[in-house]
Amino acid sequence: MTEKLHAPVIAWFDVHARDLPWRRPEAGPWGVMVSEFMLQQTPVNRVLPVYEQWLARWPRPADLAEEPPGEAVRAWGRLGYPRRALRLHGAAVAITERHDGDVPTDHAQLLALPGIGEYTAAAVASFAYGQRHAVLDTNVRRVFARAVTGVQYPPNATTAAERKLARELLPEDEKTAARWAAASMELGALVCTAKNETCGRCPIADLCEWQLAGKPEHEGPPRRGQTYAGTDRQVRGKLLAVLREAHGPVPQASLDRVWHEPVQRARALDGLVSDGLVEPLAGGMYRLPLSGHIAT
Repeated sequence: MTEKLHAPVIAWFDVHARDLPWRRPEAGPWGVMVSEFMLQQTPVNRVLPVYEQWLARWPRPADLAEEPPGEAVRAWGRLGYPRRALRLHGAAVAITERHDGDVPTDHAQLLALPGIGEYTAAAVASFAYGQRHAVLDTNVRRVFARAVTGVQYPPNATTAAERKLARELLPEDEKTAARWAAASMELGALVCTAKNETCGRCPIADLCEWQLAGKPEHEGPPRRGQTYAGTDRQVRGKLLAVLREAHGPVPQASLDRVWHEPVQRARALDGLVSDGLVEPLAGGMYRLPLSGHIAT
């Protein structure tokens, strides 16, 4: 069963893969790494303009490492989850100091970089260096859940069983395995989507256990989308927007104007300081960090 999936999915990918800048040879390993940080929980259309501006400004890890971490937060713009910017900056510093400015090829060395977890290390090793690794993002997990396990959605968090299945599904040939990783991810992004899946366009519809079972609906609590309006995340975003647009320290009064509720506003600001995204200064002033830590 598993080997039968490889050829049709990869053949579909050869025809339908999107022409994305991080997939082009000129992107290099650093471009791949930047894209992987930016694409976490963020759609491609929002990432594209920021990615292109980022690589134009910082074409190598050393270029980013020379700048204060606050500049990474500023350039991150409205991509959301701005701690990713600090982590990417931290990874650039580590690459510059430990690996002579080159993104390491070794999976264990990638995993040892700040802000790099299991998924990102596997993705960079696979997509940048053509290595054989199980690359499990939300799209891939959904494809495997439906095609192989026969359920509509994967669990909320990646399980040991999913990792085992992903390893079992890997083609033996390294080049083919890297292509399979990219192809299965694209299939989940374009066809086997979370809502309104288009099974008529799927290259493995006749092999899909979920399709063959009549597409039973997900059992268990309803899957809820993330809310944003009125949350601390929204307040943090508004506070950061003021700091990103400023050319120097910002007084507390300017930050107070962005949100009407003082307790939530103070909590959001304290969280930004705790995460290393904002530095408090004397006299009630704040700025983006010139140096800092990466919150874990």
